[in-house]
Amino acid sequence: MDGSTLWLALAVVLVIEGLLPFFSPAGWRSLFEQVLKMSNGQIRFFGLCSMAAGLVWMALLLG
Repeated sequence: MDGSTLWLALAVVLVIEGLLPFFSPAGWRSLFEQVLKMSNGQIRFFGLCSMAAGLVWMALLLG
């Protein structure tokens, strides 16, 4: 994997993250209102699960 692959992966992440606010701004706003009601521990747990899922996915793809 070279540097251009990393930049391409980052670009794909940005495109995917932009889909919800583009297609459903009201849904995006509602989602963030719900996140604001969560405790720091709950947000950290969600972030940890997301990172773990990403690492497993990468291991499967590169494995």
